[in-house]
Amino acid sequence: MFAYDFMRYAFLGCLLVALIAAPTGWFLLLRRQAFAAHALPHIGFSGAAAAVWLGVAPLEGMLAATLLAGLFMAWESQTPHDTFQLVQRETMTGLVLAASLGVGLWCLHEANGATNRATTLLFGDILGITPGDLEVLGSVGGVCALLLALMWRPLLFASLAPELAAARGVNMRLVTLGFMTLAALASAACSVVAGALLAFSLMIGPAAAALRLELPPIRGILFSLGTALVLSWGGLMLSWWTDAPVAFWISVGAVLLYMIACQVRRWRAA
Repeated sequence: MFAYDFMRYAFLGCLLVALIAAPTGWFLLLRRQAFAAHALPHIGFSGAAAAVWLGVAPLEGMLAATLLAGLFMAWESQTPHDTFQLVQRETMTGLVLAASLGVGLWCLHEANGATNRATTLLFGDILGITPGDLEVLGSVGGVCALLLALMWRPLLFASLAPELAAARGVNMRLVTLGFMTLAALASAACSVVAGALLAFSLMIGPAAAALRLELPPIRGILFSLGTALVLSWGGLMLSWWTDAPVAFWISVGAVLLYMIACQVRRWRAA
């Protein structure tokens, strides 16, 4: 399989996406924002549809849409300190998702027959990745790495103890805006591999297993990175051998990974 350029591009793309998805997914679950990880790729699909209508590359439209949506959700809802604020944040995420899907549907209607380029992002198109796409993913990964390096300590503090972090002078709004920017970019990147419908599984599956195993932050993120890479590369190889979609194998693998983590935790408790 490595004799073909498109497979080499696909494996490299999976590596770049795993580097982005692992830390982002871990922090999303730690901050109880799993719904955002589900909503952002769908919002990105609406951006891809708008890009097709406007004659722009779908990936660029997806990146723009997820980034705008992430910033809007971060601006309107802060890290929750109580149940009411948590509900408010989830409500805002749902409203943005609903509005974006409506806009995306209208754009697909206006685009008429030119929708194939957008629907590939709905289900993933890792086998069609190009050197230009790799450059975009590399740039996104660089931005995400820079954001995470700048925010690491305040983000971890605000995620573990938001009330104490606010009392100690951490700028919660700035941390939330920065993290949602990171989450938006990661969601768009994951959609290239698993598609907008199943990007959630690549971001959340490994992170959920890491948190289930109660791993400390550094080990948890490294575990998420390793398993995200195994899921994406394994999905590619299984797709090559079985002709089933890559996203199918990634989603099934994410569920199995979490089930194994649950069993390991039971063995530890026994």
